[in-house]
Amino acid sequence: MGDAPNSRTSCVPLTCHGHSRPVPHISFSPLENQDIYYMISACKDGNPMLRDGQTGDWIGTFLGHKGAVWQARLSPDATTAATASADFTAKVWDTHSGELLFVLQHDHIVRAVAYPFDQSRMLATGGFEKKLRIFDLQEQVATSPDGTASPVTIQTTQAFEIGEGVHTQPIKFIVWAKDPSVIITASGDTLRWFDLPSRQCTRAIKLEAEIKSCELVSLAPSHSSPADIGGGQPVLAVAAGKTAYFWGGRTAQDELKQFKLPHGIASVGLDLKGKKFVVGEEPGTWAHVYTWEDGKEVDVHKGHHGPIWSIAFSPDGNLYATGSEDGTIKMWKNCDGYYGLWRGGGGAVAGSTD
Repeated sequence: MGDAPNSRTSCVPLTCHGHSRPVPHISFSPLENQDIYYMISACKDGNPMLRDGQTGDWIGTFLGHKGAVWQARLSPDATTAATASADFTAKVWDTHSGELLFVLQHDHIVRAVAYPFDQSRMLATGGFEKKLRIFDLQEQVATSPDGTASPVTIQTTQAFEIGEGVHTQPIKFIVWAKDPSVIITASGDTLRWFDLPSRQCTRAIKLEAEIKSCELVSLAPSHSSPADIGGGQPVLAVAAGKTAYFWGGRTAQDELKQFKLPHGIASVGLDLKGKKFVVGEEPGTWAHVYTWEDGKEVDVHKGHHGPIWSIAFSPDGNLYATGSEDGTIKMWKNCDGYYGLWRGGGGAVAGSTD
């Protein structure tokens, strides 16, 4: 095996610079051909960025928001990106050209966006209007007089509202379950499950405190197996108060485990294959790694200079990224041997990417 490193924890993290304000959210695309994937970051500077998922190398910045961007996600086919902003809009972008495709106009701050698990032409939004909406982008195309495409502005009246009047606090996170008829929201201290055909809330669970993180974690089909946490299905990972909660199954309603930790949690990520979870402490700047089996702490990552608001694992599980109040993203190796810019000796080819 040559000089390939045996310890994944000894590797220096890669640091992605470029943002000028806090990074409240990061997420990865699904795995594409030749194991390529991408990472997108939201930032309060209003300029979400697209990066190579393995290396963190900057690809482009989506320019056009007039306020903080709270959340950013890539579509299942990675051809578009959706962003939620304090400028009262959600925007949908072409990831190849960087062009703005759709402006989803709202009446208050938009905090959350979500694509279905395998459908790139639908988008859910939520925020300070306390309304969960579904936008169908399938046939929304506009052409300017010279024949070129121009951004389409879609009003909320053209969307479908789900669970009218149910939410009493702003919607901070939206997750589409593997079952496309089920969508989940995090609002205040409450998780809610909705049935899309009936547009009704079918279940609500009040957690111990305000929900700070709520993400559906999955591996690419080529990397998942029945032996993984969740049995090969995506897992809903939620942080609230001092507890990390996990639900599984096609509708993300089967409670798998919950772990009460000795500190507050600002974010949580789950390693489905390696059977561990990573949390950002609150208050504090460290990431703590715990085993899935018994909740024992096995590692602590130091390096950020502000709270870690978002943790995301790559679609192959070989690395995870942390987004922080300090305006940086750090990428942590989660596999043995060479990977991405990590090339043996516990270090990396480049200590930072710009």
